[in-house]
Amino acid sequence: MDYNIAIVGATGAVGREMMEILSYRKFPCKKIYALASKSSLGKEVSFGEDKVLKVEALEDFDFSKVDIALFSAGSNVSKKYAPIASKKNCVVIDNSSFFRMDQDVPLIVPEVNPHHIDDFKKKKIIANPNCSTIQMVTVLKPLHEEFKIKKVFVSTYQAVSGAGKAAMDELFNQTKGVYVNDVSTPEQFTKKISFNVIPHIDVFMENGSTKEEWKMSVETNKILDKNIQVTAHCVRVPVFIGHSEAIFIECEKEINEDEARKILRKADGVTVVDHRADEGYVTPAEVAGEDDVYVSRIRQNNFDSRNLVFWCVSDNLRKGAALNAVQIAELLISRNLVNKK
Repeated sequence: MDYNIAIVGATGAVGREMMEILSYRKFPCKKIYALASKSSLGKEVSFGEDKVLKVEALEDFDFSKVDIALFSAGSNVSKKYAPIASKKNCVVIDNSSFFRMDQDVPLIVPEVNPHHIDDFKKKKIIANPNCSTIQMVTVLKPLHEEFKIKKVFVSTYQAVSGAGKAAMDELFNQTKGVYVNDVSTPEQFTKKISFNVIPHIDVFMENGSTKEEWKMSVETNKILDKNIQVTAHCVRVPVFIGHSEAIFIECEKEINEDEARKILRKADGVTVVDHRADEGYVTPAEVAGEDDVYVSRIRQNNFDSRNLVFWCVSDNLRKGAALNAVQIAELLISRNLVNKK
C-alpha cells in the first residue's frame, strides 16, 4: 500500500534530507509533493537519484490529497499550516518546536517511546523533538531501563547546520574571509562563528538558561521520564554537520561501565566505538550521512559508582531531524494508523 506524502520546507536542508531518506529507505510513496513558499514556486528538488520534483506553493496547496505531511519550515509555518493539514485528515509530523510541549501532541523518538504514538489521534499532529534531545535520549533510554537515571548533565557542541543553510553559508564565508583578509559582520549568529565557539543557542530565558537548554530538559521529561533532572549547556561550534555531546549521568543503581557498553551495543539506533587509544572514538566529521547515534569515551566516575560519563555524536540533519521524522511515519504505517486516501 502506497501513500501520498508532502514535504513542507522542501527547499531547506532538512527538507531535502527528508526526501533523500524517503527514497533511500524505499518508503511506500505513491505521490510526493515538494512544498515551499511562493518565492520558491517552480524550483526543482531531487527525490532519489533519478526523480526531480517541481516545488509547489504551500499557500495554495490542498492537503486533502495527502496522507502524511512532513513539516520542516519553522514554527510560524507549522503554527499556521499544520492545523489546516490535520483538519484535512492528513497526519502531520512537525520538525519545529511549536507543538512539542502541547499535551495533546506526542513527542516521539521511535527507539525510545513508540508507545506514545497513539496519542496523535487527538490533533493528528506528531512532534519531532529537538535535534540535541533526540540523540541524547536514544542513548539514555537503554541505560535508564537498567540503572534508573536520576540526573543528567550535558554539554553540547552543536553544528551550524542546526541553524539552517544561511548559518552554514556564514561559517563558510567567514572561514574563507580569514584567508583573504575579508572581515564580515555576523548575521546568523551573535558573534563570529569561524575559529570560535558561541555558548548561546536560541534566546535567553529569565533564569539564565537559553531556550535550547530548556528544550533538552523538558523534552527529555516528556519523552523518557518526568523525574529525570537535566542540566544542559549548549554551545555552537564551527562544524558544518554533526552534533556532539559530553554527557554525565547519575543513577539510582550502581553502574558498571562494561555492562553499560554491552547494553548500548544491543540498543536500536546506537553504535559503540570505544577504544582507549588514538582514533578510538568518533567525531562529528565521521558521522555525516550516518543514521545511528555513536557513543565513545564510556567511563565511570572515579568518585561514585552510580555515575557514568560518555561522549556521543550524531548527524543532526538525519537522526536529529529528517530520519527521525521518516521513522515516525514508518511507525504510523507499521501500526496501521494512517487512513489512506
